[in-house]
Amino acid sequence: MHDPAKRARFESTVLAHLDAAYNLARWLTGDTPAADDAVQEACLRAFRFFDTHSGTSAKAWFMAVVRNTCFDLLKERNRYDRHESFDDEIHGLPAAERDAPDAAAGRNADAARVRACIAGLPAEYREVIVLRELEEMSYKEISAIVDVPIGTVMSRLSRGRDLLQKTMQDTGARRQS
Repeated sequence: MHDPAKRARFESTVLAHLDAAYNLARWLTGDTPAADDAVQEACLRAFRFFDTHSGTSAKAWFMAVVRNTCFDLLKERNRYDRHESFDDEIHGLPAAERDAPDAAAGRNADAARVRACIAGLPAEYREVIVLRELEEMSYKEISAIVDVPIGTVMSRLSRGRDLLQKTMQDTGARRQS
């Protein structure tokens, strides 16, 4: 960080998106310490290659760096499987969460249920839903981040939304039983 001009440009164009980066990392890793590590490493990588960035928006470029860093860290820990398929027993709400009474007063049960259902989605659907619905990124930006064609982004969003809706309905039915 010897070049003050580069540092200032980096801070204003990339570090402005730290909250979004952390949000994505948290959803991809499912783990706060791992998300912290991933974002820190992604910032170092992004700074190192900042001068080579061109084309996509700074946010989309940085989110792609964060995504790739998350996957690298997960591979090191043998925790990421790109071809994971949905299984209600694995990806649904854990039994302890399904059967537990309201944990704390004031907690928004619907929001907690949505978060749990999103977390239970396979990674390929979870990442596009987080980027589109929570980070409000365009299909083009998501396409650049996950390095797939826009049609694939749209397909994953559609399938992910359908799966999320089904999971939400299933968990709602279990709660009413």
